[in-house]
Amino acid sequence: MKKLHTPLAERDVRNLRVGDIVYLSGDVYTARDRAHHRILDYCKAGREVPIERGAVIYHCGPLAAGREIIAAGPTTSARMESATPELIKSLQIRAIIGKGGMGTRTREALCTYGCVYLAMPGGAAVLAATRIKRVIALHWQDLGMAEAVWHLLVEEFGPLVVGMDANGNSLYTSSTTINEQLRK
Repeated sequence: MKKLHTPLAERDVRNLRVGDIVYLSGDVYTARDRAHHRILDYCKAGREVPIERGAVIYHCGPLAAGREIIAAGPTTSARMESATPELIKSLQIRAIIGKGGMGTRTREALCTYGCVYLAMPGGAAVLAATRIKRVIALHWQDLGMAEAVWHLLVEEFGPLVVGMDANGNSLYTSSTTINEQLRK
């Protein structure tokens, strides 16, 4: 088990391996489909984005009562595949949290730019919400609450499993290896 604090250093990310269990503390930003595309549009236009370089992105549309997060489960990351490699490159993202894994283009970007994909177990929305200590900011509310960018302060957020590492390894393409390990 590894406990990491954001912002994440590239060297720390490159030392993570598929299957490692991680708990994060610090700043995390939510972003889904529409936010990804707006971020890229802003980057191309040279405009400021509400996400710091080297950040952790969580594929999540939290359920909130005011500014209190009630549930914050992961959404399916594959939906963001078309925008994620460019997002990693443009903002030097160090970790993406989601469920279900991502594709080949994202795996290549993880290796090139020093980023990891952290899988949050599905069905853990309420557990995830208990690890959110406060909402720091809420950006782009015009996208709707689920699509807005939430800047969150988290403490020991997890458990997260390294599903894809910065060395090209992926739990989602290694089913034979995983099955062999389960038989032992």
